Amino acid sequence: MVDSRVADDGSAIRRRRQCPQCERRFTTVETTSLTVIKRSGIGEPFSRGKVINGVRKACQGRPVTEDDLALLAQEVEESIRAAGSAEIEAHEVGLAILGPLQKLDKIAYLRFASVYQAFESLDDFEHAIALLRHEAELKAADSAVDGARA
Repeated sequence: MVDSRVADDGSAIRRRRQCPQCERRFTTVETTSLTVIKRSGIGEPFSRGKVINGVRKACQGRPVTEDDLALLAQEVEESIRAAGSAEIEAHEVGLAILGPLQKLDKIAYLRFASVYQAFESLDDFEHAIALLRHEAELKAADSAVDGARA
Protein backbone atom coordinates (compact mmCIF):
# COMPACT_ATOMS: atom_id res chain seq x y z
CA MET A 1 0.00 0.00 0.00
CA VAL A 2 1.34 3.40 -1.02
CA ASP A 3 -1.20 5.78 0.53
CA SER A 4 -4.44 5.62 2.54
CA ARG A 5 -6.98 8.41 3.08
CA VAL A 6 -10.42 8.69 4.60
CA ALA A 7 -13.07 10.14 2.27
CA ASP A 8 -14.35 13.64 3.10
CA ASP A 9 -17.65 12.33 4.42
CA GLY A 10 -15.96 9.58 6.45
CA SER A 11 -17.89 6.79 4.75
CA ALA A 12 -14.98 5.21 2.87
CA ILE A 13 -11.23 4.71 2.81
CA ARG A 14 -9.36 5.35 -0.42
CA ARG A 15 -6.12 3.38 -0.77
CA ARG A 16 -3.41 3.68 -3.41
CA ARG A 17 -1.74 0.34 -3.94
CA GLN A 18 1.07 -1.01 -6.06
CA CYS A 19 1.23 -4.44 -7.65
CA PRO A 20 4.35 -6.23 -6.36
CA GLN A 21 4.83 -8.04 -9.69
CA CYS A 22 4.29 -5.39 -12.39
CA GLU A 23 4.63 -2.34 -10.08
CA ARG A 24 1.55 -0.67 -11.57
CA ARG A 25 -0.45 1.51 -9.20
CA PHE A 26 -4.18 1.30 -8.67
CA THR A 27 -6.80 2.65 -6.29
CA THR A 28 -9.22 0.73 -4.10
CA VAL A 29 -12.15 2.18 -2.19
CA GLU A 30 -13.22 0.38 0.96
CA THR A 31 -16.58 1.05 2.53
CA THR A 32 -18.31 -0.36 5.56
CA SER A 33 -21.99 -1.06 5.56
CA LEU A 34 -24.14 0.47 8.25
CA THR A 35 -27.37 -1.37 9.02
CA VAL A 36 -30.34 0.16 10.81
CA ILE A 37 -32.41 -2.31 12.82
CA LYS A 38 -36.05 -1.27 12.70
CA ARG A 39 -38.59 -1.88 15.47
CA SER A 40 -39.82 -4.93 13.57
CA GLY A 41 -36.32 -6.42 13.84
CA ILE A 42 -35.66 -6.12 10.11
CA GLY A 43 -32.36 -4.55 9.11
CA GLU A 44 -31.92 -2.14 6.22
CA PRO A 45 -28.98 -0.06 4.99
CA PHE A 46 -28.57 3.37 6.57
CA SER A 47 -29.91 6.07 4.26
CA ARG A 48 -29.03 9.75 4.48
CA GLY A 49 -32.06 10.32 2.26
CA LYS A 50 -34.38 8.92 4.94
CA VAL A 51 -32.78 11.17 7.55
CA ILE A 52 -33.23 14.19 5.27
CA ASN A 53 -36.86 13.32 4.47
CA GLY A 54 -37.72 12.86 8.14
CA VAL A 55 -36.11 16.12 9.17
CA ARG A 56 -37.47 18.02 6.14
CA LYS A 57 -41.01 17.60 7.49
CA ALA A 58 -40.00 19.20 10.78
CA CYS A 59 -38.27 22.04 8.90
CA GLN A 60 -41.25 22.87 6.70
CA GLY A 61 -41.70 26.65 6.60
CA ARG A 62 -38.42 27.23 8.43
CA PRO A 63 -35.32 28.97 7.01
CA VAL A 64 -33.48 25.67 6.47
CA THR A 65 -31.89 24.92 3.09
CA GLU A 66 -31.36 21.60 1.34
CA ASP A 67 -27.62 22.07 1.95
CA ASP A 68 -28.35 22.44 5.68
CA LEU A 69 -30.30 19.17 5.59
CA ALA A 70 -27.52 17.39 3.69
CA LEU A 71 -24.92 18.57 6.21
CA LEU A 72 -27.15 17.47 9.09
CA ALA A 73 -27.54 14.01 7.54
CA GLN A 74 -23.77 13.78 7.06
CA GLU A 75 -23.18 14.79 10.69
CA VAL A 76 -25.69 12.18 11.86
CA GLU A 77 -24.03 9.45 9.78
CA GLU A 78 -20.55 10.43 10.98
CA SER A 79 -21.63 10.33 14.63
CA ILE A 80 -23.22 6.91 14.13
CA ARG A 81 -20.14 5.54 12.35
CA ALA A 82 -17.89 6.98 15.08
CA ALA A 83 -19.65 4.67 17.54
CA GLY A 84 -17.92 1.83 15.69
CA SER A 85 -20.85 -0.55 15.33
CA ALA A 86 -22.02 -1.99 12.00
CA GLU A 87 -25.61 -2.16 13.29
CA ILE A 88 -27.66 0.49 15.05
CA GLU A 89 -31.22 0.59 16.33
CA ALA A 90 -33.58 2.99 14.52
CA HIS A 91 -34.22 4.68 17.87
CA GLU A 92 -30.50 5.55 18.10
CA VAL A 93 -30.64 7.20 14.67
CA GLY A 94 -33.42 9.44 15.97
CA LEU A 95 -31.36 10.35 19.02
CA ALA A 96 -28.40 11.15 16.77
CA ILE A 97 -30.64 13.55 14.80
CA LEU A 98 -31.81 15.55 17.82
CA GLY A 99 -28.49 17.23 18.67
CA PRO A 100 -27.59 18.56 15.21
CA LEU A 101 -31.22 19.55 14.57
CA GLN A 102 -31.34 21.53 17.81
CA LYS A 103 -28.26 23.49 16.67
CA LEU A 104 -29.77 24.02 13.22
CA ASP A 105 -33.27 25.25 14.15
CA LYS A 106 -34.96 25.21 17.56
CA ILE A 107 -38.52 25.16 16.16
CA ALA A 108 -37.73 22.25 13.82
CA TYR A 109 -36.11 20.51 16.79
CA LEU A 110 -39.30 20.88 18.85
CA ARG A 111 -41.42 19.59 15.98
CA PHE A 112 -39.18 16.56 15.44
CA ALA A 113 -38.81 15.85 19.16
CA SER A 114 -42.57 16.10 19.71
CA VAL A 115 -43.17 13.28 17.25
CA TYR A 116 -40.03 11.26 17.97
CA GLN A 117 -40.41 11.43 21.74
CA ALA A 118 -44.23 11.13 21.56
CA PHE A 119 -45.17 14.32 23.40
CA GLU A 120 -48.63 13.77 24.85
CA SER A 121 -49.42 17.05 26.57
CA LEU A 122 -48.63 20.74 26.70
CA ASP A 123 -46.46 19.96 29.72
CA ASP A 124 -44.17 17.92 27.46
CA PHE A 125 -43.77 20.92 25.15
CA GLU A 126 -43.28 23.30 28.07
CA HIS A 127 -40.59 21.05 29.53
CA ALA A 128 -38.74 20.84 26.21
CA ILE A 129 -38.96 24.62 25.74
CA ALA A 130 -37.72 25.19 29.29
CA LEU A 131 -34.69 23.00 28.56
CA LEU A 132 -33.95 24.94 25.37
CA ARG A 133 -34.22 28.25 27.24
CA HIS A 134 -31.97 26.99 30.02
CA GLU A 135 -29.33 25.88 27.51
CA ALA A 136 -29.55 29.27 25.75
CA GLU A 137 -29.08 31.05 29.09
CA LEU A 138 -26.03 28.92 29.90
CA LYS A 139 -24.58 29.63 26.47
CA ALA A 140 -25.18 33.37 26.89
CA ALA A 141 -23.53 33.31 30.33
CA ASP A 142 -20.50 31.47 28.91
CA SER A 143 -20.24 34.04 26.11
CA ALA A 144 -20.38 36.88 28.63
CA VAL A 145 -17.59 35.29 30.70
CA ASP A 146 -15.47 34.72 27.59
CA GLY A 147 -16.06 38.34 26.50
CA ALA A 148 -14.98 39.63 29.92
CA ARG A 149 -11.71 37.67 29.67
CA ALA A 150 -10.77 39.17 26.32
